[in-house]
Amino acid sequence: MKIYQQALQLKARTRGFHIITSEIVYAIPGITEIKTGMMQVFIQHTSASLTINENADPTVRKDFELFFNQNVPENDPGYLHNDEGADDMPAHLKAAMLGSSVMIPIRNGRPGLGTWQGIYLCEHRNHGGPRNLIITAWGE
Repeated sequence: MKIYQQALQLKARTRGFHIITSEIVYAIPGITEIKTGMMQVFIQHTSASLTINENADPTVRKDFELFFNQNVPENDPGYLHNDEGADDMPAHLKAAMLGSSVMIPIRNGRPGLGTWQGIYLCEHRNHGGPRNLIITAWGE
């Protein structure tokens, strides 16, 4: 079995949902040597998250942002954690809802994503800064 691991720092992005599939694939060229395996992408932050969803129509990502902002509002008077700004506690909640990692099968040296699937960086802060990922791929 082959195992590859790579750290990747993503550039700072605006708040929203961003497709990062190509950056991940570029960062871990060793997957081309894996015929059958798995890849985990993990984000080392508590106010941003990862998910897999549609990569074709950009309005899907805009609707994601709308949905999460409506359902996890800023400035909720019930939040106790508010020292880091109005967007911080909602960012933690959104990240907890979506998760800190995704698992993707590797087939013939490529991520086994569907035709319309992409990996999203879900940036929940107004000014989140660069985001750090750890990508691990393993298989035969």
